[in-house]
Amino acid sequence: MLTCERTSVMNLENAVRGMRNPLNSWDRSDSYYTEDGYVLGESDLQLAAKLARAGSDHRKFLRQILVSVDITAPLYWWKEFDTYKVGTVANSCSTMHKIHAAPFTRADFSCDRMTAPALAVLDGVIDFLETERQAFCETKEIGHWHNMIQMLPTSYNQMRTVTLNYEVLVNIYYARRNHKLAEWHTLCAWIEALPYAKELICVKDKEA
Repeated sequence: MLTCERTSVMNLENAVRGMRNPLNSWDRSDSYYTEDGYVLGESDLQLAAKLARAGSDHRKFLRQILVSVDITAPLYWWKEFDTYKVGTVANSCSTMHKIHAAPFTRADFSCDRMTAPALAVLDGVIDFLETERQAFCETKEIGHWHNMIQMLPTSYNQMRTVTLNYEVLVNIYYARRNHKLAEWHTLCAWIEALPYAKELICVKDKEA
């Protein structure tokens, strides 16, 4: 399970202006604002798409198009996402500080593809975690807290507010779009729906 919420795409205007700096071609810029945000004009979009297809050395402006999103995903997925350290920032909900703050339920875990026997095992773990949570809340004995932290399955869902850029998204999209984890397919579908993703992100297959 993976969800993307509260997506914001930022700095598009400044990135487009910088895109035209090498040839001092600002007078050809035809992008504009509407009540819905910044819209790339035909001339700007044509140049942006051409540079995006030309490779990372030519599409440096993509690094200046910033994206912020709240991603909720299981810990086993976050371990793979953490491969992308350059150009990303993430603030996560803390299991260290807040693991005992609410009751454990099956909804806290990504278990949508588990078999019935696996779900039975997970339910047993959840029951144990909830018993330990209640014991820690009542006694504050650190042993109960350690049991929760060390028994917590990697299917536990965590929300992180992530900031990255379009160049990072190009790398993620082409590295992970055929991955066997369904969560990557969900993220790639979110990438495809971003503004101008077709022209600026999903470009490698169009290269000559």
